[in-house]
Amino acid sequence: MERVSFLKPRMAGKRFDDHAIPLEMLKELAVLEEMIVEVAKWHYLSDHPKRERSPRGFTKGISVKLTAIDEGSAMPDMSLFVDQRQLVTPANQDYFERARDSIIDAIEAAERNTEIKQHLPESLLGYFDKLGRGLRPDEFIDFAPGVVGRSARLNQATRRALRLASSQLQELTEEVSLRGIIPEADQAKLSFELEAIGGLRVSGPISMQHFDTIVKAFNGYRDGLRVSIQGIGLFSRNGQLKSMVEVEHVTLLDECDVGARIDELRLLQNGWLDGKLGKSLDSGQLNWLESRLDSYLSEPLPSPYLYPTAEGGVQLEWSINAYEITLDVDLAAKSGHFHALHMPTEQESELELDLSKDDDWEEVVSMLAKLNGEYS
Repeated sequence: MERVSFLKPRMAGKRFDDHAIPLEMLKELAVLEEMIVEVAKWHYLSDHPKRERSPRGFTKGISVKLTAIDEGSAMPDMSLFVDQRQLVTPANQDYFERARDSIIDAIEAAERNTEIKQHLPESLLGYFDKLGRGLRPDEFIDFAPGVVGRSARLNQATRRALRLASSQLQELTEEVSLRGIIPEADQAKLSFELEAIGGLRVSGPISMQHFDTIVKAFNGYRDGLRVSIQGIGLFSRNGQLKSMVEVEHVTLLDECDVGARIDELRLLQNGWLDGKLGKSLDSGQLNWLESRLDSYLSEPLPSPYLYPTAEGGVQLEWSINAYEITLDVDLAAKSGHFHALHMPTEQESELELDLSKDDDWEEVVSMLAKLNGEYS
């Protein structure tokens, strides 16, 4: 079995900074292998127009395998293994290499805003509905790292362009996370309906591992019991969520869940305070705040209550032991003012914070942990 260097893409983003690939991202490589095989078959049929299908055993004795994870963010080293004893395999190696090149060329065309279908047919562009689906906004896969003059980065924007280039793909899938209540659950059909914060209603399937949680949320509907649901959503080409096609995680939420409260804050419009005062809150800035709170404020620290400020910021409030605590966050400046008042003595503690710095968030956590344990 001959091993041939084949492809070494670079995965970039915070999750890959430790030169490692999260297990959930390995499915991207499985989709890529499947796509390479089908594009190789397409090239073969293009070269042999009289044939209706690729020959039997087209992929026998040839395979794409992950052999190492190299440094440089995270670089999966993918090799082509070729069995030289198979008569047809060495000849088909060329089709696998052409398939790799066509995929890279299509991604580069999407990034440069040139004609994508010069490199791949519409039917095969549908693979990009799965390939890259797990990428987060700050992440990309560079399929031509270190190649001077080339830029073939698969990210959320280029992936969307690749899919929309295919008129055959009328519905798109994306990873989605929703919070809300469950007003309907059909135990016979194993389906449910979620009413998300903001009023959107979407249906989804109930898998057996989530059955008890979904039913508990349904039974708690009148009490406002909220859930967080993560999975795969089905969207129209214009971006409208139509349904959940797969549910991966279901979590019952606390009454003061931070993420659910931030979802509510996203809905505020200008004039929310009295019709004139009160600025709407920037969604991107709220994403930043949610990410910071998710990173630093976890059990055993109590969750804060969140309130909007008229100036377009957010105030976090805690009642811990004998302390009333606030953290006023200026979302635009990423700054904060921490204030703790000990009610029996009226003793105050204050901090001015640069919340763009991890050290200042850690100072907040340290102060909360100290106050939380002072009289417990």
